[in-house]
Amino acid sequence: MAGSLKESELSVKIYNKLQALGCPSVEGLFLREADGMKALLCTPSMHRLDILQWICTSICPSMKKHFSGLKGPQPDSQIKELVQFCHEMLLCRQDDFDLIKGVSSPQRQLALLEQLVDVLPRDESEAGEPLSEQVCRNEALLKELFSSPHLQTMLHPTCNPWPVEIRELLSRREAAGQSSNTASKKSRNLPSKQREDSLKEVTESLQKTNTALEEIHKECVFLHSDPQSSGRSSTHLSPPALRLAIVDLSQLMTAFSQLYDSDFREYCNRAAPQLRESAEAFSTAHSLLAACTKELQALNQLSVTSLALTSTVEGQQQCRRFWSRGHMQSLPAKIEELKRRYKDFLCIYQRSRERMREESAGEKRDYRRE
Repeated sequence: MAGSLKESELSVKIYNKLQALGCPSVEGLFLREADGMKALLCTPSMHRLDILQWICTSICPSMKKHFSGLKGPQPDSQIKELVQFCHEMLLCRQDDFDLIKGVSSPQRQLALLEQLVDVLPRDESEAGEPLSEQVCRNEALLKELFSSPHLQTMLHPTCNPWPVEIRELLSRREAAGQSSNTASKKSRNLPSKQREDSLKEVTESLQKTNTALEEIHKECVFLHSDPQSSGRSSTHLSPPALRLAIVDLSQLMTAFSQLYDSDFREYCNRAAPQLRESAEAFSTAHSLLAACTKELQALNQLSVTSLALTSTVEGQQQCRRFWSRGHMQSLPAKIEELKRRYKDFLCIYQRSRERMREESAGEKRDYRRE
């Protein structure tokens, strides 16, 4: 419920910004409910693609040439151009077509629209001002700033306005500058042979650095590739995006180093804890308990297997199946029947042997009499 309320508020905010900026795709639309605004901004349609196209062309006017080159309604080509532009702005992945089509979650779509709308110029004068006029205005502002008599006061105030972290960084830079100045003074006082040796070492290190940079530049194909020949469908990373990533990485490293110096250093420099003699007893007890646990698990498995075997044997004994002569009997009943038949067979066999013995004895007596 809270997520849907947040999405509705964000939809109203983006819709009002588009109307304030004069987006032609929302002119004449008198939407008052947040659900209607959310459906306009988060439902796949050509109207939504036109809104995204207007935002992108307002941010980068050179994009109009790419969209004007499309003949007729071609939503697939339009979506590809919009995805490529948002990828260069580091707002989405290069294969994130669902986000531009409007198929992904409303939260992601509204976040993308909010970021794009925030980049738009706030008024028409700023949006329509040529680049030459902006350069002239900026030059005039810089001249006014550098000619101001209060410039030195601003650069070197009597009361330092920086926070503690920035003061520490500035003090380190000043200390590094002073150490470099002292090192340069010492180098001036060195003899000429030592200066030549130091110059040779510096020259060799610079040459090694230059060769390494050239090799890296050869590996980075996107830095010296022709953007016109590669087109907007190129998969290489643009140099502005690379610079932005490097700046973000440097800021993160600076923040981490400051946090490490202020909070983590005292914990990282602590000595390792010393273990007592009773630790060996605890480890021995732990190993014995682990062995006992394995034995108990084996006994438990044995009991489970025995119960399963007993139940299987009982099932075989109680199960009735067809044997010979078409009678359905259980295994114990069949065994009892076989025992009974075997006993009967033995009785008949013994009787027949006794009769044969009696007959043979009678024949012998008759033969003797004769």
